[in-house]
Amino acid sequence: MDKKSSRLRRARRTRAKISELGMHRLCVYKTSQHTYAQLIAPDGGKVLASASTVEKDFRATEQHGGNIEAAVNVGKAIAERAKAAGVTSVAFDRSGFKFHGRVKALADAARENGLAF
Repeated sequence: MDKKSSRLRRARRTRAKISELGMHRLCVYKTSQHTYAQLIAPDGGKVLASASTVEKDFRATEQHGGNIEAAVNVGKAIAERAKAAGVTSVAFDRSGFKFHGRVKALADAARENGLAF
């Protein structure tokens, strides 16, 4: 098994558990250049809110989208957009990535700005 297939296996296991819970899902994805976050409905068919470092607002303020500072800004933005959509409690889907570095920074920023998970 290579690194990507191992990560996808972990992600599939996590998503199966979250679907059993029937909660809104805060899904995080990262590449070397950017960080993305989506708030997905419990049925999995609708994205309620999203934030990423490829948006114009972030590109104007950030030099590089693949660092912890950018992840903190994405976490703040997704928390504000989730509250605007009426969601306060979510399940955190880290997409098989380790809860470390950018993923942890995004989660902590979202918690500080009002999301509960």
